[in-house]
Amino acid sequence: MRILLRIAYWLVAIVLLAVILTSLDYTLGQAILIGLIFCPCALSMEFWMPRARKPMDKVYLSLAVMTAVVLLIVILHHCVWSQITPYGYHDSGKEIAPMLINPAFLGLILTALAIGDFFWAKWTSRRFKEKDRTITFFSERKSITLRLADIAYMESNDTEVRIVTVDGESYRNKTGIGQWENLLGDDFLRIHRSYLVNTGLAKLTSPDTVSIGETELPISRKYKESVQITLAGTEDVS
Repeated sequence: MRILLRIAYWLVAIVLLAVILTSLDYTLGQAILIGLIFCPCALSMEFWMPRARKPMDKVYLSLAVMTAVVLLIVILHHCVWSQITPYGYHDSGKEIAPMLINPAFLGLILTALAIGDFFWAKWTSRRFKEKDRTITFFSERKSITLRLADIAYMESNDTEVRIVTVDGESYRNKTGIGQWENLLGDDFLRIHRSYLVNTGLAKLTSPDTVSIGETELPISRKYKESVQITLAGTEDVS
């Protein structure tokens, strides 16, 4: 359901963007093709922006994404449409709309798409959370199966990871915390090189800490921005 809703978001976003682009003297079909260009670029910005550590890294990323959009638009006009029109690109009379190479316009569209997708994914994740999804792993040579909703957090200790449940039980496993992060998906959030937390249980207690029940865990500088964005609205004011 969450995947279908994510696809639905992008379909609606492309249609709305195409309607806007028709005002730039494009046909609906042409506008949809241009709208499709923005999707992977906005997704790449959404994925990499929280991982950019320095302000200048964010600037370089934004410039790279906008440059990619412009190049794809130029290719679409000069290579694709020139092949499907009888007289070629220049004779067809279709020039690139100035707005499509305007950095402010491109930045606005990309940011709107990325932010919209982020909050839509966040809402659908909470609304349709797979509470019965389970994970099986080995701990001290025993096979353990837990519901993801029952895992509070994971702590990396050198060569092993400690898996702590909401009931206070803990298990040890040799799989690296980075592999666990990829395996568990969006329901879990990396807050520190040593900690991975259940987003459904975690609350911000300060700019530098996250609490899960009675346990307080540190947020490292590397993950601070992504943690604050993901856990926005969960602040523990008690």
